[in-house]
Formats: sequence, C-alpha cells, structure tokens
Amino acid sequence: MGSLTTDIGEFLAGVTYSDLPPEVLPMVRDAFTDTVGVIMVGIDQPVTDIVRNTLVEPAARAEARACLSSHLVAAPEAALLGGAIAHSLDYDDQSMSGHPSAVLVPAILAESELLGSDGQEMIAAYVAGYEVWCELWRRDRDYHSKGWHPTSVFGVMAAAAAGAVLRRLSAPRAATAVAIAGSYAGGLFSNFGSMMKGYHAGLAARGGLEAARLAAAGMSAGPDAIENPQGFLMAFSTNRTPDLETESKLGKEWYLPNHKLLIKLHPTCYFLHRSFNGTVKMLAGRDVAADDVDSVEVRMGRGQVACLVYERPKTRWEAEFSGQYGIAAAVLFGKMGVPELADEVVQRPEVQEFFPKVKLVAVDEYDERDPVFSPTETVCMRLRNGEVIESGPIATIPGHADDPLTSEQLWAKLRECTMRTHSESEARDLFDRLQMIDSLPSATALPTCENLFT
Repeated sequence: MGSLTTDIGEFLAGVTYSDLPPEVLPMVRDAFTDTVGVIMVGIDQPVTDIVRNTLVEPAARAEARACLSSHLVAAPEAALLGGAIAHSLDYDDQSMSGHPSAVLVPAILAESELLGSDGQEMIAAYVAGYEVWCELWRRDRDYHSKGWHPTSVFGVMAAAAAGAVLRRLSAPRAATAVAIAGSYAGGLFSNFGSMMKGYHAGLAARGGLEAARLAAAGMSAGPDAIENPQGFLMAFSTNRTPDLETESKLGKEWYLPNHKLLIKLHPTCYFLHRSFNGTVKMLAGRDVAADDVDSVEVRMGRGQVACLVYERPKTRWEAEFSGQYGIAAAVLFGKMGVPELADEVVQRPEVQEFFPKVKLVAVDEYDERDPVFSPTETVCMRLRNGEVIESGPIATIPGHADDPLTSEQLWAKLRECTMRTHSESEARDLFDRLQMIDSLPSATALPTCENLFT
C-alpha cells in the first residue's frame, strides 16, 4: 500500500457533486431529512442545556444557526450541539458500525452557513466524509468489543474530510486535515447507556471542523498519520491487526451503494430493532400477555450482543442498549417510541419483571455489509402452557438497507419528531426543502425555527 493519508487527500481535493453515483443522492437527501428531525425531537433532552450553556454559548462567535434556530453561534459549536442532540435519543441512522449522519449533517450544515456552500457542495461533502469513514472502518472490526465507539473514532475523520471538501482544500492540506483529526479520535464504549454516548457524535462533528480549519490555516501533521505502524489504524486496533496492506478504493469505487444507511423507526440501538419487530409481528393476532410467557431466546450476532450490555436497565439510556427491553416492549406495549423509553416506563414493575425471561444468544455468522450484525436473527418464545412460538429468520425491517423507508414513512417520522417545534405546515416546508437539498442555494435556505431555544 502507498500512503493512505495522501490518497485520502487526493480524493477529497478532487471529489465533486458530478462525480457521485446517482443512486446515492436519495439516500443522502434522506440522511439530511432524518437527522434534522431527530435533532428536533431531542431538543428537550438534558444534554441540550448542558452542552449549550457550558460550551456553546461561551464561544460567542455568530457564524451559524444553532440547530436551525434563530440563535447564532460559532460553527464548530453548532456542530457540537447538533451532533450531541442528534444522537441523544439514538434515533439517528446507522451504518458502518456507527452513526454517520449524526456527525456529518450537523457539521456540514454549520460550516456551510459560514462558507456559503450550496446544496450540491453539501451533498458532495457528505458523501466524501462517508467514503473516508468506510475506507478506514473496513480495515478492522469488532471495535465495540475493543472498547471503542466507532461513531467518534471514524466520525471525526469523516467530519474533517467533509470540512476539507467544503473549504476546497488542496490535496496536501486535505490530507493534513484528516491526519489532524486522527488525534481527536476516541470515545469509550463504557460510556454507552449515558448522556456521553450521544455527546460523542457532537465531539466528532466539532473536532472534524476544527481539524479542517487548522489545516487550512497551515497546521502541520504526520504525512502518514493514518497508516504509520504507530498511527491511527494501529492505535484503534487493540489486537494490532489492522489492514495496512490493501490499496485505497477511494475514487475507484463507491462504498455508499453497498454500505447503505439504516434509518430507524425506534429510538434505541439498532441492534435490538429486528428482534423487537420480529416479536411484534410474531405475536400479531395472538392474545399473549406478559404473564403467559415463560422464556424468550433471541439469537443474534456476537457483535450485537457485545453492545446490548444492559440486561436489567433502569434508565432510558440503559434501555437503548438492552435486548431484554426490546422484547419486553414488544410483548407489553407492541411499540417502542420515545414515550415507551421514558425512565418511568422502563422502571415499571411489569417491565422489570419481564427482563429475566429474555436470553440473548450470540452467533458467529456475520453480515458482510456490516460484520457487527448477523445476517438474520430469530426469536423463540416459550409460553407457560408449553406452546412454542418462533419468528423464523428476521433479515430486514422497514428502514433497513434492503427495505428503505418510503417518502411517506420518512415524512411521518419527521412530523412526529417536530410535533413540539413546528406546526404541520412548517414541518412540511422543512421536509420538502431537505428532500431537495442539493438544489438549495445555501444552507440558510432551510427555514429558521424562531423559538427553538427559549
């Protein structure tokens, strides 16, 4: 392999909207649409005031709208706040073992407001960041088991790449931006189940923009910071076996058509969505109460089980990473939206009493699209009367890469997410503009929400 750091810089300096495969454009429009929606639904989360009052307001530079509000803040701080909120409910999209849009969309919207970038430039920046994430991520696996949060490890590299494209940096400067970002990368898995998990996305968004700004200003960094035997790839491979040999595919083939986004219909870790949906479908038309259930066995990927660490969750953040909660919600409520994830719901006696009935069984088969997943999952439920109900293989659910949401489904989600922030007509205008983002003259063409922060 030549210099991967250099290859990345050359790709970023040359990529334009006209280069992009046409089939990725609807996915990217949906990514912007969905991410803005989940920012709005998370605007009242505790992390919002903590981050805004502690870090964002003191920065005191008026460069970009904070979460499309009328309030102007420094662009990196707008990215920090937007990213932290976007991932606060775990309602944002998923791919490449992480959450690319919660990092990329807030960073791109914020920096584009300052730079005056148009919609096509924003789309190109998103795809460029996504491609860099995938190029780096594919070189190892099992990041969660090693203690890392891939969203903040690779997200900051992707945001730096996007920032370099928006700033039209030369190849050497773009390579430097990503090399600088490598020293921002991090994020501990042990912070899953807390506010900090969502904050990782904000840190990555802000750090990436700062890296691109530093590179533009002349900051130097290691010319082989990524592939060096003591560089980025090796640092995040705790068994010290990253792929340092294969050539970069950037600019030669596109990752996004094969590693598509998974857009969520439930505000939890995606790793428990298939088993939840499969259980709801399996029980449809049956009169099965929680007391009727003796035991439930869920078979899923080893990487998924490694992340669903809370067998007895007590808070909404813990429930987001609990396969037991997903099955309990399917049996008790038949749905799993924001209201069902409230602390007081998670702590109900009937919910807590159901958890010991559920066992997660790890399987070694993995999905080539994202090895953290198994190709399919199964749910086997045993009732007290001796009856056994089985789901059969569960491969896809609505929003999955192979079963994308329709425009109507995506609109329904955005409307749900904006119930407290927008009237229906305002939400529809926001949706329509986001769905045509590549034709907008600038990020400021997206409507302002005047009373978002009161």
